[in-house]
Order: sequence, then C-alpha cells, then structure tokens
Amino acid sequence: MQYKSISIPDRPGTQFSTLMPLCGREGMTMVKNFDDLQQVGKENVDIALKSMGVLSKGGQAIAVEVADYSKKAFEDGTAALEKLFGVKSVEKAIEVQTEYAKTAYEGFVAKASKISELYADLAKETYKPFETLMAKAK
Repeated sequence: MQYKSISIPDRPGTQFSTLMPLCGREGMTMVKNFDDLQQVGKENVDIALKSMGVLSKGGQAIAVEVADYSKKAFEDGTAALEKLFGVKSVEKAIEVQTEYAKTAYEGFVAKASKISELYADLAKETYKPFETLMAKAK
C-alpha cells in the first residue's frame, strides 16, 4: 500500500504521509471508521450536555428549597423570640420555647427528607442519559 507524501509550505523539506492511501478499499474503511468515531464523539458530547442540563436544573431546585427553608426558619425563629419577649412567667417562656423547638425540629426533618429526595432524583436523572451509552457498549 502506498501513502501520499505532502510537503508543509511553512517548513521546507518537511514531509508527512497522509492517513489516506492513494487508492484501495482500506482508504474507504479508514474514512468510514473516522466518520463512526466522529459520530460517537458527537453522541458522547450530546449525552454529557444533557446530563449537565439536568444537573443544573436539579441544583437550582435544591437551592430554591434550601433558601425557602432558611427564610421560613428565620421567620419562625423571629416570631418565637417575639413571643418570648411578651411572656410574663418562666413557665410560659418554657412552653413557648418547647413549642418552637418542636416545630423547628419537625420542619427541619420534613425539609431534609424533601431535599434528600431531590438529591436522589437528581442522581437518577443525571445518570439517565448515560444509560443509553452503557446499553450501546454491551
């Protein structure tokens, strides 16, 4: 099999052989393989972009939930503090503090479970585009 030598204009005396033979079936196979390789590369980039899009949307949803919880926790804490300033007895102060601690804990547990579900969904949705790639590899 012969390869074509090409001179590089900027560097006189330097030559390299092209990957494409001058003639023959092997040359067509190389072009087809290159096209296949190019297609696989394009598919991989598309899959990575889909996965990054899902990751971005999921991260935004988680950030919104955390911000909402932070705002609500601050408002609830402020309201409980205002109630504490208005009480006249120690027993009433303990009652207000106990009520606040109970609702704060329940709110935290509820929001933590919601956020953990969002993280689990994010992991599943981020991996989903790669499932097709893995199926093709088998």
